[in-house]
Amino acid sequence: MAAGCVRWVLSHAVRTVCGGSPVYTPPALRFTISSKRCNIIAASWRQSAFSTEVHNTEQTPATPKKKKQDPRANASISSIGRKIPERKIQVISAAGENLGVMHRADVIRMMDEEGLKLVLLSEHKDPPVYQLMSGKQIHEEQLKMREKKKAKAVPVQVKELSFSAGIASHDLTTKLKQVESWLEKKHHVKITLRAVRRESAVNLDATLEQIVEQMEVMVGFVSRPKVIRDGQAAVCILRPPSAKELSQKGKNKAAEAQPANSTSEAAQSETSPVGSTDTTQGSTQH
Repeated sequence: MAAGCVRWVLSHAVRTVCGGSPVYTPPALRFTISSKRCNIIAASWRQSAFSTEVHNTEQTPATPKKKKQDPRANASISSIGRKIPERKIQVISAAGENLGVMHRADVIRMMDEEGLKLVLLSEHKDPPVYQLMSGKQIHEEQLKMREKKKAKAVPVQVKELSFSAGIASHDLTTKLKQVESWLEKKHHVKITLRAVRRESAVNLDATLEQIVEQMEVMVGFVSRPKVIRDGQAAVCILRPPSAKELSQKGKNKAAEAQPANSTSEAAQSETSPVGSTDTTQGSTQH
């Protein structure tokens, strides 16, 4: 009796879950059907509970966002030739004057008349901005951009040197040679000049500048000599000279050499007639 009740409860539960209709079936057939349904439910439950199958939930990988490039990152100074893609452009003269918006035909005519080249400055403006430049100006701008790229690419190493204002001349010469060798290796050099103990510190910045002038190589200043520590020391930072400073120094030397040559030629021209007069007088007396 108890077994029959259990079978009836199981069959009723199976019909409820599986949506079976309440059709009358014999007890033997009812037991067989309920057993098959229970086996199916148990098998499906075991499969769902203990299955190790990995469902295919792959998603397409998200494409990485591209970084916005700085339009000035790959900027370069070069002539575009005579092929101007825009019909009207804004033009800057070789002297830096804004000539306003011009037709490309007028710009090409100006290039031919003045022997200039056209360089793109900004293509993101409306209209784009161009500048007229000579070949020399383009070359100078290219050199400046190369120097800036080198300065950004190579980290600058700062060497430090400290000595007293009462240093002996021989020791000072040795230290200045060390500074020159660091500058030749493209390093920056920080020099600290200390005041002599038990003596009042006077014009240490001027003294440090005079010491720097004793160097045999040309130097540039990152920071010029200044007094620190309540007047008890002076400091400055030296750097190698730039290409522009070296070229300017060469021009100054050439300008100084020309008056000296003209003075010597004038002196020779003044002394040569006197010498000829003396020789003629000597020959006459003889």
